[in-house]
Amino acid sequence: MVELRLDQIAARVAGRIVQGNPSSLFRIYNIDSRLSRPGELFFAVVAGRDGHEFLPDAVRRGAGGAVISRDIEPVDRDFALIRVADTVAALQALARSVVDEYRPRIVGITGSIGKTTTKEFTAGMLSKRFRVLKSEGNFNNRLGLPLSLLKYRPGQEIAVLEMGTSGSGEILALTRTAPPDVAVITNVHPVHLEFFRTMEAIAQAKKEILDGTKPGGTAVLNGDDERIKTIGQNWTGRRITFGFSAECDVQAGPVRKLGEAGMVFELRVEDRTGEVRFPFLYEDYVSNLLAAVGAAHALSLPFEAIVESIPRFSPFPGRGKLIRLGRDRLLVDDSYNSNPKALEAALKGLTSLPAKRRIAALGDMLELGPEEIDFHRKAGKQVVAHGWDELWAVGPLARHIAAGALDAGLPENRVRTFATSEEAAAGIPSLVREGDLILVKGSRGIKTELLVERLEKDFKES
Repeated sequence: MVELRLDQIAARVAGRIVQGNPSSLFRIYNIDSRLSRPGELFFAVVAGRDGHEFLPDAVRRGAGGAVISRDIEPVDRDFALIRVADTVAALQALARSVVDEYRPRIVGITGSIGKTTTKEFTAGMLSKRFRVLKSEGNFNNRLGLPLSLLKYRPGQEIAVLEMGTSGSGEILALTRTAPPDVAVITNVHPVHLEFFRTMEAIAQAKKEILDGTKPGGTAVLNGDDERIKTIGQNWTGRRITFGFSAECDVQAGPVRKLGEAGMVFELRVEDRTGEVRFPFLYEDYVSNLLAAVGAAHALSLPFEAIVESIPRFSPFPGRGKLIRLGRDRLLVDDSYNSNPKALEAALKGLTSLPAKRRIAALGDMLELGPEEIDFHRKAGKQVVAHGWDELWAVGPLARHIAAGALDAGLPENRVRTFATSEEAAAGIPSLVREGDLILVKGSRGIKTELLVERLEKDFKES
């Protein structure tokens, strides 16, 4: 991590040292007092809640200093304080100063779904030849992205960063902190409709990553997505398209499923082709992989290195990871998040796995705006259309998934509803039988990971 003196930090964030030794060194930067560590610099950000209220907790946990934007209760004179006008802006400015000083090449990744998966694939490929920083988890907003950059280690050549949005202008603001050399747009789908009125508005928000890309940068665009074609039509720089259609620069041939082992397909990158084994269950993940291949190709990673890296990837917890519960039950942990497109991909992608019963344990899909009920009812119909035997619906909105499944012909005795994930976690283990395949999926707010934890606890060692 980058080590900076207190006076250097103050200069970079346009702040004033209130107290503390200007020569004090910091290399850990944080905004969450619950995660505070000895010697860190705590940013008292004002975003929803006022971080100044949690400064005493950060002090108790050993923080060595803080960046503040208002007067606070006196603390030990050895505790460093920098006063700024805006602590969020200061955090972003410090991160941008790291980018400006060390100049890693930036891969910025946005899209409605698949950002984190694409980031992991991209970083994994590039790590074959480069020292790579990647954003942690889904740290992709105005706070998470700079925190990721502040974990930069001198010598790292590339930073692979997610750039998310829940409103117009947010991605463009992120590019001011980390202007991309390579800008990736995975797709445009109906998510965050609580914040965007139309699909076109979502597309325009994703376009901001192109508007903020460095001169001479490369755009890696989904060649199968019509909205991305539209927003990218005026891009004048280097362009790499990915997808399944023949005109794409990075293309996947027909996919052959291998059951629990994943799938194989032929990968083409311009004039090079090779067969790859992809150890994932969802065919939609192939598109995320192709986006990552496009980014790696943009940074001149050899084709051979790309092909060699793919079979070494492994499914991520909460994102379609296959868990064996004892010898005769399978759990697919897709509890990290959910939206209509991703749910359909999961329901469809798992049909090739053998099972006596296929059970979909589905939680609410959040942030879908005024059409949320319709989206949930359609999801219930997809449960039936893709041949799932039972539905366990978790949460108030998931009751509409149950209604859609019943309308589509799923018998009442195969549909169960639970008000919360806690209630489901208590009741579901008794419903599990030998030979079951169980998919658990839901938005973060509904906490379907509690079901996964309970099922693992009850059955993994049985």
